[in-house]
Amino acid sequence: MIAGLTWSQASAMPKAQTVASGLQHPWAVAFLPEGRFLVTERPGRLRVVEADGKLQPPMQGLPEVAAGGQGGLLDVITDSDFGRNRTIYFCFSEPGAGTTNSTALARARLSADLKRLDGVKIIFSQRPKVSSSAHFGCRIVERRVDGKPDGTLFLTLGDRFSRRDDAQTLNNHHGKIVRVGKDGSVPKDNPFVGQAGVLPDIWSLGHRNVQGATLAPDGTFWTHEHGAQGGDEINLPQPGQNHGWPLVSLGVNYDGSKIGTGESAKPGLAPPLHHWTPSIAPSGMVFLTSDRYGSGWKGNLFAGSLKFQYLNRIELKDGKVVAEHKLLEDVGQRMRDVRQGPDGLLYVVTDSPAGKLIRLLPN
Repeated sequence: MIAGLTWSQASAMPKAQTVASGLQHPWAVAFLPEGRFLVTERPGRLRVVEADGKLQPPMQGLPEVAAGGQGGLLDVITDSDFGRNRTIYFCFSEPGAGTTNSTALARARLSADLKRLDGVKIIFSQRPKVSSSAHFGCRIVERRVDGKPDGTLFLTLGDRFSRRDDAQTLNNHHGKIVRVGKDGSVPKDNPFVGQAGVLPDIWSLGHRNVQGATLAPDGTFWTHEHGAQGGDEINLPQPGQNHGWPLVSLGVNYDGSKIGTGESAKPGLAPPLHHWTPSIAPSGMVFLTSDRYGSGWKGNLFAGSLKFQYLNRIELKDGKVVAEHKLLEDVGQRMRDVRQGPDGLLYVVTDSPAGKLIRLLPN
């Protein structure tokens, strides 16, 4: 842990209200009109949760999902103009030849009766596909510039565990963040456009397994990613930036051996804004922009801990982490996603065979 950083129990612990239960390894939550929710289940199901918590049957129209290990149906978001176009975006582990798979991003229209997806189109597919059940990444963020959507999406991609060295080469998508248009096109201002032998949809490189991504209130793109044994990181990926994996790390391999040469930093490699050692296994990420929990929480960053089963409230000052607070420890389940709802409240899904959708009520 960084010297001088304080941990505490929250002095005004919010109340955890279970909105829905009986979800099988839910991975992400998005918000629909009239108080409804859209929830992914990792085994390959997309469900509408009614405002009263009733689970609707699995939605029809999903593409084939390679569910297994860490793979399955993962993130989902609604388009910023969902009220007009009913468009959603979701990412998942897409099967390939034999036992291979990779992370894919799709768009679709949600039917008026909320029972199926229409016009499903794969707009991005990670290359190359490999045989692995780990490190898919798979968080989606709609980019905004000057407060307005710019028509592009960020997608985080893991290094697939067995291909970690690929994170440093630009002829593949392993260990990268990509930026694509909502139709799958490559934005002309991406940092590597026009470079020979380089995939032009790459935004940043040197990542391990990014499972949290969000926009700050000022539009800055924030992510966090899993280290190995120690060295989980918060980063602010800029175009063309190299975040160092696996050349440098603040952690070590699972057998205790050094990662790379054992160095934690090198010139030309972007250092993390913050790191967790020991690892908390972070997942989900959002800034709170409402004042529903009082002024002290507004502007805080929230992230789940899979390993220690709590929601982390992170206080920032001048762009630096100054304090962290453990919430929802009594829930007893892994925190997979956290989002701010249209009502300004925080919502969490827990990664469990009997997962829950939880609303945090102010105390």
